[in-house]
Amino acid sequence: MKTALVTGSEGGLGVALCKAFAAAGYRVVGADTKRRAAACDAFVEIDLATACADCASLKTAVDRLRRAIGDHRLAVVVNNAAKQILGRLRDVTHEDWHLTMATNLTAPFFLIQALAPDLERGRGSVVNIGSVHARATKPGFVSYATSKASLIGLTQAMAVDLAPGIRVNAVNPAAIDTAMLRAGLQGGESSFARLAERHPLGRIARPEEVAKVVVFLASDDAGFMTGAAVDVDGGILRRLHDPE
Repeated sequence: MKTALVTGSEGGLGVALCKAFAAAGYRVVGADTKRRAAACDAFVEIDLATACADCASLKTAVDRLRRAIGDHRLAVVVNNAAKQILGRLRDVTHEDWHLTMATNLTAPFFLIQALAPDLERGRGSVVNIGSVHARATKPGFVSYATSKASLIGLTQAMAVDLAPGIRVNAVNPAAIDTAMLRAGLQGGESSFARLAERHPLGRIARPEEVAKVVVFLASDDAGFMTGAAVDVDGGILRRLHDPE
């Protein structure tokens, strides 16, 4: 049975990804630091930043993931786990920077490097979850934006290195309506409404909408796509916000 491995499976988007892949007929393996609500067939409790810190830890982590995958065909890996630690350049600590890069960039690199033979046997693909911050950002996002821009560069490089056996694509979501987004908005519902208005479509993305694009990129219907970064952004990257 074709299997989808989803990292960061317990977040708002992660849960939607697991449900979308399950609905599309995949066996779903979730991976996150703690299990809460993900609709997955198997779960591996793992901190990817720590797991990819050295060769021994990486081997242990990959062995655990392979046991969860079992004899099933690894059809897709979704690198969704991420850290978003806010702070302007002068305020970012060494710990903030290295944890962001370890989770958002280093872990996807080493995870795909280790699982590439499994993906190739399974005629599989990779989908990396980027962000609109990879292309346009704002003050306080220097670590996060850098990691996501680098992840898009990694997507392109992996697509070339792993072709033709493995396709590698990415999505760049804008704001997604999750509990984490709402908790981070200082002004509550009024801030949410103002953020929604910034998007030409006049609203925030639902996690399920982004998940459907990811499932499409992983499917045979996207069989001639590799190295692409698809913006799922409600048009916000195409709109200038000049003073009126």
